[in-house]
Amino acid sequence: MTLLNNSRTRRRQLGVGAAAVGLLAALLTATPAGAIPDPGDTPTAPKSVSKSDAAETREAIERGEIPAPDEVVHSDNIEHVANIPKDALPGTNTDIAFQGKYAFAGNYDGFRIYDISNPKAPRTVSQVLCPGSQNDVSISGDLLFLSTDSSRSDDSCNSTTQPATEKSSWEGMKIFDISDKSNPKYVSSVETACGSHTHTLVPERRDVYVYVSSYSPNATFPDCKPPHDGISIIKVPRKAPQKAAIVNFPVLFPGEGPDGGGNPGGPTNPGVSKTTGCHDITVLPSKDLAAGACMGDGILFSIKDPENPRIIDQVQDNTNFAFWHSATFNQKADKVVFTDELGGGSGATCNAATGPTRGANGIYEVRGKGDKRKLVFKSYFKIPRHQADTENCVAHNGSLIPVRGKDLMVQAWYQGGVSVWDFTNSMKPKEIGYFERGPHTTDKITTAGSWSAYYYNGRIYSNDIAKGLDVLKINDKRTDPGQRVRLSELNVQTQPDYFD
Repeated sequence: MTLLNNSRTRRRQLGVGAAAVGLLAALLTATPAGAIPDPGDTPTAPKSVSKSDAAETREAIERGEIPAPDEVVHSDNIEHVANIPKDALPGTNTDIAFQGKYAFAGNYDGFRIYDISNPKAPRTVSQVLCPGSQNDVSISGDLLFLSTDSSRSDDSCNSTTQPATEKSSWEGMKIFDISDKSNPKYVSSVETACGSHTHTLVPERRDVYVYVSSYSPNATFPDCKPPHDGISIIKVPRKAPQKAAIVNFPVLFPGEGPDGGGNPGGPTNPGVSKTTGCHDITVLPSKDLAAGACMGDGILFSIKDPENPRIIDQVQDNTNFAFWHSATFNQKADKVVFTDELGGGSGATCNAATGPTRGANGIYEVRGKGDKRKLVFKSYFKIPRHQADTENCVAHNGSLIPVRGKDLMVQAWYQGGVSVWDFTNSMKPKEIGYFERGPHTTDKITTAGSWSAYYYNGRIYSNDIAKGLDVLKINDKRTDPGQRVRLSELNVQTQPDYFD
């Protein structure tokens, strides 16, 4: 593990054309020799588009229909407070977790800790080089959890890429001690079947349970063979995290045959991902509930016994959903928002050709009680702002904005930017604010934009894949009450009871 510390900070202002001027904090760090991120963990290379699509993008910019490359635009109720560019970790920025005055931002090359006590001028506390996509990050007390979903030579932070066909290859969960934010220490690791694409914490007093989501098994992978229709559950003793171990692998989609249960995908359901595990799980500990986004299926299940989760209901959408990506409960737990990551996050799907019901959110109401609860579809929501055919854009990671009696959410849409929307009326969701930049490129599709956009203690924090950390503030009477809700810790996939 290499710790990359920042020696000094400077700030400068840049004009942004029609948009309001934002603060950019350029963090200057000398990277130690040899601390070179492994290129095997980077996303796919940019994809060229047709000459006609490239020309249409340029013409749309000239007509003022979309912003120019890197131009910042936003609704009147959104304020761009600050931007911290990427620094010593040049890889893809990913998820964010929060604790007190700190934000913890994942990156394919490791993670970065910010002091956000002054949201107008976030300060980098430390950067840790530890390659292993996608480095999904969560926090509980003095422990930081980091997902590794790329085949590595070993479990260290000095590992290199290695084929998954080799038995000695490693993927799974890493655990760090962050009691000293300026000097995180690697504590232990747990290898999990098919790695850890994402993970979700179910914290208890003495232990932390970690639900590990992974998928896409292959008969040639010694540690990731089909069927793979479950999740790995890790138990981590708080006082002895080095003893962390898998305690169960519940099969969520039981079925006969070599491929198990769950959605069969194509050709039975053309254009739909075959279910071979889960992509992401959100738990609501106050209600003993969890919602799973599992490739071709959405599920509701009980976590009353965290080591033995139990399915309550299972739904599919074989018309408009291609890949069930993530889930968010509303505060009352009588709704779940599922997202569809059409195109895997690398496609231009926020355009007229794709339409308003694909690559969108699906709003489901939870009807009934106990084991008879059912997920009932109500409507779709997709950002109403068409993006260029060179912009990867689809529904991605977001969180609730805590306002009593309202269902409000902020959400990342890759190059579609950050959207604030209201789904209080399940049948008539609407966008009430937005922030975005112009296309990253005008002649190819490059993976860029907001990966995660979360509301924490009165501000919105967006981890932009290419541009770094953005801090936003929404000034709107509909969301203003949320500024009074203060949390000591937030892992968005472990939803708190905001009003407890």
